[in-house]
Amino acid sequence: THSMDFDDTWHPATHPSGAVLPALLAASQMLPPNTKPTGLDFLLAFNVGLEVQGRLMHFSTEAHNIPKRFHPPSVVGTLGSAAATAKLLSLSSAQCCHALGIAASLAGAPMANAATQAKPLHVGNATRLGLEAALLAARGMEANPLILDDIPGCSGFSAFYSVYQPKPLPTPGEHHEFLLEKQDIAFKRFPAHLGMHWVVDAALSVRNLFINYAGSFCPSLIRTIMLKIPVSKYINRPFPSSEHQARHSFQFNACAALLDGEVGLGSFSESSIHRQELRELLDKVVVEHPEDNVANFDKMYGEVALLLHSGDVLTGKCDTFYGHWRKPLSKESLLKKFRSNASHVLPEEKIEAIITLVDNMETLSDSSQL
Repeated sequence: THSMDFDDTWHPATHPSGAVLPALLAASQMLPPNTKPTGLDFLLAFNVGLEVQGRLMHFSTEAHNIPKRFHPPSVVGTLGSAAATAKLLSLSSAQCCHALGIAASLAGAPMANAATQAKPLHVGNATRLGLEAALLAARGMEANPLILDDIPGCSGFSAFYSVYQPKPLPTPGEHHEFLLEKQDIAFKRFPAHLGMHWVVDAALSVRNLFINYAGSFCPSLIRTIMLKIPVSKYINRPFPSSEHQARHSFQFNACAALLDGEVGLGSFSESSIHRQELRELLDKVVVEHPEDNVANFDKMYGEVALLLHSGDVLTGKCDTFYGHWRKPLSKESLLKKFRSNASHVLPEEKIEAIITLVDNMETLSDSSQL
């Protein structure tokens, strides 16, 4: 799910669906034929899995910014997977507590593995280990039921977040409102770290200005490419040498957008990454970190300025890219993305059958059909 960094993103920052959906699919398949969960059961468990992740992250001020220590899906995603699976399996209240406690002992992966092949493993492990935690709890394994509390002198979930202040939550009633109803998710238009989407839209904006200025995109007229981005070391990569590094490079994504007028699947191929004309553009990049550009997916912006040999300066800026929760993708754009990705592995009739199933989840009698 996370292999191309093409999955959804939430705020505070995590990839919520990839840590939950595969576990629910597996659990649905695992259950005997006479106990298969319905589509509504599946949707409710999915919401529970996202809710747990969102609530845990809202308890920490550290979690609101681009992460520095732990990759969020490996932390909250593992507990979200456990909670979702526990809900789908109809575990008791005590078993649910133990499932979360077990999951906390299986959670956590360092940000140092970002931009490597190990990063997608974080999300894979989150969904797998959360499912395992729920199954262990169902079979009687116990853990600390206060694992999510803030107990002085005893590290529970607070071990992952230095600023952690949990709040008691009211028991969900008939009119409970899930976080997913109040807070949109960001869906990416191209497969790269979310921060890249700001600089790509800014780069495309200034590219259009440049073409109007010069008649065509002519790199030789550019003296310096100025990027104004937030401070975030693991996505500040001047000369990426691999696919995963390129997906986590402000510099690469800005230059690829300037050169090609788009960023897509092909942008991260080996041949595309090592193009001479792209390397020449990367040589011209200078990075600045304005104080008002904070490492926060709700507040940051991307700015790309072209300083020309003529002395003229052209600037493009993006505060909210298309796909951000403030500017969500349309249903048409989402379906286009799904069809494009699925076409690599499925025939058209199966793709359309999946779309129909998902559109009618509320009436589905057996969610294992997914």
